[in-house]
Amino acid sequence: MRTDSSPGTLPAREHLPAGDAGTPVLDVVIPVYNEEKDLPPCVRRLHEHLARTFPYAFRITIADNASTDTTPLVAARLAAEIPEVGTVRLELKGRGRALRTVWSASDAPVLAYMDVDLSTDLNALLPLVAPLISGHSDLAIGSRLARASRVVRGPKREFVSRAYNLILRGSLQARFSDAQCGFKAIRRDVAQVLLPLVEDTGWFFDTELLVLAERAGLRIHEVPVDWVDDPDSTVHIVRTATEDLKGVWRVGKALATGSLPLDRLTRPFGDDPRDRELTDVPHGLARQLVGFCVVGGLSTLFYLLLYSAFRQAVGPQTANALALLVSAVANTAANRRLTFGVRGRGGAVRHQAQGLVVFGIGLALTSGSLAALNAAGDSPAHSTELAVLIAANLAATVLRFLLFRAWVFPDRTGTAPLPTPTEPAPPSTPTAPAPPPYAWPHQTTTRLPATGATAHLPAAEATDATARPRPARPYSTDPGDTR
Repeated sequence: MRTDSSPGTLPAREHLPAGDAGTPVLDVVIPVYNEEKDLPPCVRRLHEHLARTFPYAFRITIADNASTDTTPLVAARLAAEIPEVGTVRLELKGRGRALRTVWSASDAPVLAYMDVDLSTDLNALLPLVAPLISGHSDLAIGSRLARASRVVRGPKREFVSRAYNLILRGSLQARFSDAQCGFKAIRRDVAQVLLPLVEDTGWFFDTELLVLAERAGLRIHEVPVDWVDDPDSTVHIVRTATEDLKGVWRVGKALATGSLPLDRLTRPFGDDPRDRELTDVPHGLARQLVGFCVVGGLSTLFYLLLYSAFRQAVGPQTANALALLVSAVANTAANRRLTFGVRGRGGAVRHQAQGLVVFGIGLALTSGSLAALNAAGDSPAHSTELAVLIAANLAATVLRFLLFRAWVFPDRTGTAPLPTPTEPAPPSTPTAPAPPPYAWPHQTTTRLPATGATAHLPAAEATDATARPRPARPYSTDPGDTR
């Protein structure tokens, strides 16, 4: 069991406090590229909905992805007109880049984004962020493929969406239903640790974020949505699908080699302080049993095929030993990766050596069964030998699982010392957020490193990084300014 004393783990989720009226709890990002026409009605409609229905302070951030039309001017005018609206200009394209830039610098504890066309009905926004505010979940996504969803779109997009999600389920074992719906939210503490692991800066950003979060054991909440396709969408389906497939291959390879430090994203066993006092809690027993049974069934079939092949040339004891040896090596490697989730090459030799000891125990059981069968009668039938071996292997399988779980692949994450009431728990290690790229009157201009994003900070807070956040107004540009 991992606890919050483990290095790099996230703290327990907590319900966000109501806070001061001027502190934004939710930051909704709208990534745009050449959306001078659709941007004003989108922002005004979203702002009206939030002002009418959302019980916390909020902010709307327009993330301009290097637009070449008048979108930056339109965004600046909206920011000057509406106090809760801000804008960030990026000189490089990419929806993922825009979300990473704004989310990494935002001071709001809940971060969300939606497409500028507002294809998703806004009544789903509060159900989307409520589980994050309450501390129940880490991420939330709108799903167009849930049973309760109501979707209006053409057959081409429907086919592409469902085919893509089937690919994710088959290749990356994803369990979420809709990766690409432009309607998602994440807690800031999770984003601070998860975003540095996400490489994509384009449309695959969503999928990579969700896959890594799910593999790390974070909780993803799904909300059925009402969704109407935008017939004027500028998304290039073929190019986007090609880039997504490349991303699937890259992420799958990284997961297979164990190169991603997903352990830094783990949560405590429970969020109640009493749960964190528990020790020796079994970790993933049901999933490990299922994986072990699947691997065991395939290994048994492989073993029987090998035994039958070796039996053509050698005696039963030699054939049994050879078949069990080869299948044991394959079984240990498969259980190491699939059942107990050990990735990378570290400890592989030791695991195989321990697996051979377990193999020796299994060999003793099966060899003893064959010896007893031969002692009971001369020249038993081949079918009888197989039946006896199957029964002996079942007994050896139970013992093998117990030895694998307790000795070969033990869960050592619960061995770290737990904090005591007189000893504060070690702090978590997420990267401290950069100052928010939002502006108030009398701002000074700076540039966020390595993002290509121009940001504006109030002069008072340029020298005081601990200043209390206030209502955001990212641009003080005069509406008549033609920059």
